[in-house]
Order: sequence, then C-alpha cells, then structure tokens
Amino acid sequence: MKARPRTTFRKLDGILLLDKPRGPSSNQALQRARHLFRAAKGGHTGSLDPLATGLLPLCFGEATKIAGGLLGARKAYDAVARLGLVTDTDDADGQVLRERPVPMLDIATIDAALARLTGRIMQRPPIYSALKRGGEPLYAKARRGEEVEVEPREVDVHAFNLLSAADLIDAVEGAAPGNILRLRVDCGSGTYVRSLVRDLGEALGCGAHVAELRRLWVDPFRNPRMWTFAELEALAARGERSLEACLLPIEAGMDAWPRVEVDAAGAARLAYGQGTEGVFTGAGEVAVFGPDGRVLGLGVADGEGGLRPRRMFAWACAQPAPGQGSASA
Repeated sequence: MKARPRTTFRKLDGILLLDKPRGPSSNQALQRARHLFRAAKGGHTGSLDPLATGLLPLCFGEATKIAGGLLGARKAYDAVARLGLVTDTDDADGQVLRERPVPMLDIATIDAALARLTGRIMQRPPIYSALKRGGEPLYAKARRGEEVEVEPREVDVHAFNLLSAADLIDAVEGAAPGNILRLRVDCGSGTYVRSLVRDLGEALGCGAHVAELRRLWVDPFRNPRMWTFAELEALAARGERSLEACLLPIEAGMDAWPRVEVDAAGAARLAYGQGTEGVFTGAGEVAVFGPDGRVLGLGVADGEGGLRPRRMFAWACAQPAPGQGSASA
C-alpha cells in the first residue's frame, strides 16, 4: 500500500468558517482542514461535540491570537430533543441510563418549562465534557469509570424556543409516537445545550437527550458562509489559490473588540512591547489599527489614555524604531 505523502506545511493566516460534519471531534476537523490548507499553525474557537454539525470557526496562523476572544462569543443552535430517554452523555452518542414514559404534554406546558431555563441560570455541565479538573478533561475521568462531581455555574441563555412539537402532538393524537421536540437556543459562552435539553426533560417529567445538534452562528459571524469538506476539497483540486479564496481576513473576527487607531510612532512602540499614550479614554482589551488601516493586534487600554500591547501580530514588527505616539478611538 502506497504511503500518503507527508504534508509540507506553510505560513498561512486567516479564518475558515467550517461546516463541521457529524462524527469527527473539533480537533479532528481542525487537523483535516489544516492539512488541506497546509497551514503550519491552527486552532478552533470552541468545541463542537462529535454528534454536532455546523459552524466551527478555524483560525490559521496569526489568527490563532484572537481565538481566545472568540471562545466567549454568543452562539445559536438548532437542537432535536428526544424525550423519554436519559443517556450518560446527555446526547445520542451515550449509553441509555433510563427509559421513562412521556406524559401527555401541551404547548403551554412546554413553553413554561423552556421559560424557566431562559435568562441567567445555574447550569450543571455534563460529566462527559471538555471541562478540566486537575489538568485533565472530565470526559477522561468519566470514561475510566471515576465518579465525577460537577458544580453548577451561571450561564446566559438569551432565548430557548420551541420550533416544532409536531411529532409529539401527533403521538398525543394517536399517531406513531415520535417524542421529538425541535428547539432553538441562543446562548452565551460556557452554555451546554446538552444540559439544557437534559434539564428540560426533567422539567417535563420524562427525561431527554440531544438527538441532533447544529450550530447556526457564532458572533461576529451572524450570517456565515460555511464551507463543507466536500466543497473545500473541490476547491483544492483547482489549486491553492482557489482554496485560499474562502478564507476570511483576521479583521473579520475582530468586531467584538473596540477599535483603537495609532499613528506610526505609536504602532512602533507597541510592536516593540512598549506602551503609548493617547486620547482613548476607554478601558479594557482593544483591537489596534495602524495608520494604514491594517490591524496590528490586541492591546489593553488603561482608561486614562494609555495603551499597552497584549498580542501583536507578526507584521506589526515591520515598523520603524520606537518613538512616542498617540492613540485615538
């Protein structure tokens, strides 16, 4: 059997909005895309479960420096909840722990249960999750059969809505039982849709798990043009220039940060790890742009006009010798 040729990686910067298929983990999807693009460096912006499909922003090269900021972005999902079955992973990939009868339910009852799981709520993450304890993911401990206790934490659920209960209503009316709810979730960082569906099932008195999950968008990519692996491979067959055309520039992922503009002298000071003074009066992490309009990296404003570098991009160092500059917003 002929060995697959080794990938020759290269420096490549940009953001890929991948439409992750069901099956691979987020890291497996990242590595497949990284080899396809031959990108020397890559990272993803928040895991999607193997069962889940949909938007997985991938950062290549210098874009990995903003991946951490995108992890905390607001997200939206479509989920299919199957009532009456509780699994150890809270989704269809897990082992069934309990099967319970589904009671007669109406839309008002379902909506009331959804409302109680909306807003700033306390949520217990799944024991099969990537959360770490003692430097090790919880799922690794759970797979070894260790007892895992997970403390509830505050999360933001901006909306948790019923899209369809047609399967369930048909069952109530005497047709073949479906026991399926179709849901939409708009939530903040750290929210587990599996936990929401699990808790919804308990509120309805029958248990539930996620049968299907699709991520629709992640801020700032509200209307994403996602790319499947089949599409990417077809582009790659035409040549790397065609493939690279689907990458977004790093600036496309930086809308979440306030914009600060610096002059050439200020850009040089930041590039060499020095602070600069200016008229920007806000405080916190900001996106720093140079006099030519190109983003230079992330900085931190002190609220008193000062600005210091946080994570500057490689091209920011192509500046003249440091000198005192100014910043403005």
